[in-house]
Amino acid sequence: MQTGDAGLVAAGYCLYSATTVLVVTMGSGVDGFTLDPDKGVFLHTHEDIRIPKTGPIYSFNEANFRDFSNPVKKFLVSLKEGTSPSAVTSRSSARYVGALVADVHNVLINGGIYGYPATRSNADGKLRLLYECCPMAMIMEEAGGAASTGTGRILAIKPTEIHQRVPTFLGSIENVFELDQFHQYYDDEDSEMID
Repeated sequence: MQTGDAGLVAAGYCLYSATTVLVVTMGSGVDGFTLDPDKGVFLHTHEDIRIPKTGPIYSFNEANFRDFSNPVKKFLVSLKEGTSPSAVTSRSSARYVGALVADVHNVLINGGIYGYPATRSNADGKLRLLYECCPMAMIMEEAGGAASTGTGRILAIKPTEIHQRVPTFLGSIENVFELDQFHQYYDDEDSEMID
């Protein structure tokens, strides 16, 4: 097995909603195609998708907040309180559908950060590196965004098993960089634990 940097040549997803959108990268930018149901063809509707450098959206399953690590908790609190340096407005806006593709697509188009962090019961996260995290990471990075585990790039991880899971943070480069800084600065055993 090899890292995403070395092994991925293309990535994509299909989003089914009011319209059907296909987003793909072949390693040189990201493009979106929308299905024309009358003609039965995909039209090239989103050329060279670029994620904003920072965005107002955060997409985390906050039902698990108490089980997140302290750095993730502190990051989310800073977004909610408007003290986050990467916040576009005074406070960020929570948008969580609960579907990886829908949540990541919203962040890709509008900017912000999607997170599926490790929890007490899932110390390695829940998303699978090879077929969930790496493809989405490639799309984000090709669109000018970032993809991290909180401690390093997702595409730099050399898999040790097929169904390996990793904590996952995808989105605007400044939002993801800020989250990484929280992991570097705050220890999970910090004396100011947030519950």
